[in-house]
Amino acid sequence: MGVIEIGNLQLILAAGFMVIAGVVSWREGMGLERDIAISTLRAFLQLIALGLVLKWVFDNQTWWMVLLILLVMVANATQIGRGRVKNRPDGITPQIFITLLVTSLTMLLVVVELIVRPELWYDARVVVGIMGMILGNAMSSSAVALDRTFASLDDRADEMLAMVAMGATPREAARPSIVASVRSGMIPTLATLSAAGLVNIPGMMTGQVLAGANPLSAAKYQIVILMAITATTTLCNIWVVSWCYRKRFSEDGFYLERGLRKE
Repeated sequence: MGVIEIGNLQLILAAGFMVIAGVVSWREGMGLERDIAISTLRAFLQLIALGLVLKWVFDNQTWWMVLLILLVMVANATQIGRGRVKNRPDGITPQIFITLLVTSLTMLLVVVELIVRPELWYDARVVVGIMGMILGNAMSSSAVALDRTFASLDDRADEMLAMVAMGATPREAARPSIVASVRSGMIPTLATLSAAGLVNIPGMMTGQVLAGANPLSAAKYQIVILMAITATTTLCNIWVVSWCYRKRFSEDGFYLERGLRKE
């Protein structure tokens, strides 16, 4: 059995789900209608555009073209992730970009070269798909971790000022916030890992099964991806939070309260 094609009429019917969500939001006074409409339109346009681009790439792929796509993906993930961090300090964009790039590409190389081993190391069907799953999860998780970090540091401002005054280093003062924030960022990933196969069938396995793959083979692929995602998000969260928290401290090691920093 091959892939079951979805026609334009079916896409329109699927959009009806979002109409229902918008109506419920309006009736309950949630004020989410505009966000739902914009997000739905963006998803349609972006995914259709992605499908067209990937079809062309699959037919005309070269190693430099695939690498360029990966860099564009990381750049977009950096901007989206950065935008989700409230009360962020200036100058964290390079740290987010480098962290996402290094952790995601490293895990991608391990999975592709040591586990999947396609005929071409730059096979776009394999590389872009796996990168998208790893990078998307790392982006979302690290954004949550960073957002919680800066919120926690502000909530503990008086405590950290006292700790620094008594001789604590910025790392020692910020450590409770760092630990709690990394754990918060990992909650969705670990919940997905724990529920896989019991509560939900993850996306990659579902796609392969719908395409006619052997369910056991699809399960093996999904296990590899889940392990890669969990490892990447863990490393990414720890690295980016440990790197960026210092932006809340002066060069002398004092915590910068709201009135003392540029925002």
